[in-house]
Amino acid sequence: MDFKANKPIYQQIVDFCFSKILTREWHAEERVVSVRELSAQLAVNSRTVLKAYEYLQAENIIYPERGMGFYLSKDAVKKVMKIQKKEFFDNQLADTFRHMELLGISIDEIIERYNNLKKNSS
Repeated sequence: MDFKANKPIYQQIVDFCFSKILTREWHAEERVVSVRELSAQLAVNSRTVLKAYEYLQAENIIYPERGMGFYLSKDAVKKVMKIQKKEFFDNQLADTFRHMELLGISIDEIIERYNNLKKNSS
């Protein structure tokens, strides 16, 4: 994994986990990769992975089973989507709107492009 300098590594690991959850590579109520396994896979310190897992646990996305590791909660997808939507609306969409304004792109143009992409992907 190539880490970016503009975001803490543990947050990038959280994003990596979010991706695994949203793409359904990790399944509800099933064990997720251990801290050691993920730290080896991503070539990072296990404490950094643990910090990411602590965040996921605080958000009730994963939960620990004593002696067994961490498991994905039943409604993890819904929770991750809520967090990611907030991030999108609070940060990414605001940046997009600023770029649109600078480039003179209207909402109608965006809607037209969106509808064309949606139609072509069907």
